[in-house]
Amino acid sequence: MKAIASTLAILALAATLNAAEGDAKKPEAGKKKAPNPEEMFKRLDKDGNGSISKEEYMASPQAKKDEAKAAERFGKMDKNGDGSLSKEEMTPKKKKDA
Repeated sequence: MKAIASTLAILALAATLNAAEGDAKKPEAGKKKAPNPEEMFKRLDKDGNGSISKEEYMASPQAKKDEAKAAERFGKMDKNGDGSLSKEEMTPKKKKDA
């Protein structure tokens, strides 16, 4: 009887630890994971030409939420003013530690 009780206690502990580990891997409710810039670039580049036109950018669901802000963001990201975004222009620059 003691062996059964010990086995059940170990199984319960293992199940609890496994459940806690699974919860730790889940993103917090309400928080969305930031999209990978490369994946986002591929999704927006509908014609696959290696750049994102303003039309492609403005067709995204995020841009449709606030078209004025999206147009402003596009203008700020288009550093060379050619009317399209390259991967380099889409990828945020990492700050260097001082």
